[in-house]
This record gives sequence, C-alpha cells and structure tokens, in this order.
Amino acid sequence: MSVFNEEELARYSRHIVLQDFGVEGQRRLADSRVLIIGVGGLGSPAALYLAAVGVKEIGIVDGDVVETSNLHRQIIHTTPEIGKEKVQSALWKMSALNPNVNVSTYHTRVDKSNISELIEPYDFVMDCTDNFTIKFLINEACVLANKPFSHGGVSQWSGQTMTIKPRKTACYACVFNAPPPVEAVPTTAVVGLVGVIPGILGTIQVAEAIKVLTGVGEPLYNSLLTFNAKDMSFRKVAVNKNSQCPVCGAT
Repeated sequence: MSVFNEEELARYSRHIVLQDFGVEGQRRLADSRVLIIGVGGLGSPAALYLAAVGVKEIGIVDGDVVETSNLHRQIIHTTPEIGKEKVQSALWKMSALNPNVNVSTYHTRVDKSNISELIEPYDFVMDCTDNFTIKFLINEACVLANKPFSHGGVSQWSGQTMTIKPRKTACYACVFNAPPPVEAVPTTAVVGLVGVIPGILGTIQVAEAIKVLTGVGEPLYNSLLTFNAKDMSFRKVAVNKNSQCPVCGAT
C-alpha cells in the first residue's frame, strides 16, 4: 500500500478532501497500473490526466511519430517534437507534470502477436485508437484476460465511449458485432475532426478509469455514452450483454 510524502499529500490534496474519495481513493490510484493504447487525440489528455491524478504505473503504446497534422488535437505533443516518437514525446510531458509516476513506453503497433503481452501487467486498459480492427482486437484480448477497459471513438463533432467489465457487462463486440469494411469508414483525414472533441472524450475516459480503479461512482457499464458538440447534446443508451456474442457470449 502506497504511503504519501508531504509533497504528494499537497499535490493530491483536492482528491484527499473529497468526502467519498479521501486518502484511500488516492492510494488505490497510486497502487494501480493503466495501459493507454494510442497516444493521439484521445490518448493525449488521457496520459496527462492519469499522470496528474497520480496513477503510479502508466504504460503508453504507439508506433507512430509526431506529425504537423496531429498538433491541432494531440495536445501532449508540441511543434519541436515533430518527427519524434509519440511515446517519447508523451513521456517527457508526463514526467514533467508528475515526477512521482512511472511511465513505460512501447514504440510499437498493436497486433495479434503482442496484444496479450502488452496488457498482461495492467489493471485497466484504455482504447484510445482510431482503427476499428484494433478496437476489436483490444476488446477480445481484454475479455479473454479479464481486464476492464474503456472504449473511445471520435469523428467530426461527435464521440462515444463505454466501459467494459469482462464476464459481467456487455463488451464492444456485443454492441458493434464486427469491424466494418475498411473502405466503408472514411478517416478523419477525409471527413475531418474538430480538435477539442478527443479532448472531451479522452477526459471522460480518464474519469471512467478513476471510478473503476477506486470503486467510487458508477462506471459506464452496459451503457454507451454519445455526444455531439454542435448542439452539446449527450445521450446515454443502455446496452445488453449478448449471449450470442462471438467474444464474450460463452463467459
């Protein structure tokens, strides 16, 4: 169990004075390990806030380098890091924000050969990717390994998220069944994305991680939260575990 020094008590004081959170909630964060897959639009705020709130062990996975076109939304990266590995760029900011956290970097693309090994050491996984095939792969691996995780997705002015507790709640495949054909889903490079949208959703995903890790509050289990920033409408839709789901139907 983590013991906080004076600097840490001051750093996390606004958490500690929360009536339903307190020192125990902060200890649970400090004793947790979270993996972020994708340090782009969603992963940028996720990485910064997980470091800020004191999750002591954070893993970040991304095989890309920083590009100019990333910078309007991927706020953890800055102009001087163009051409640098995204995981290294993120590490610098996270360590500067909170030197008490330990960040492990994985400069690699997630695929079937490495997903199980990547998620194995972690208590919670954050899907911050923009690839449907990878999203289904993360879902399957987390269900098989019994790892709770957060799904997030954004496009243009909107976003969606849900939190999955394997063997207990609906999984991503219960709701979306199978990846769409690649040619059927235009990328953000084609249809666009308002820069702030992944910031909104990424911070919601961190709030979900905090709730799951501390046991405080009600995560988005069996619920799909969607929002559209054009009219700032939010909608929470109940979803059900599918007994015929090819991923979790037998669990």
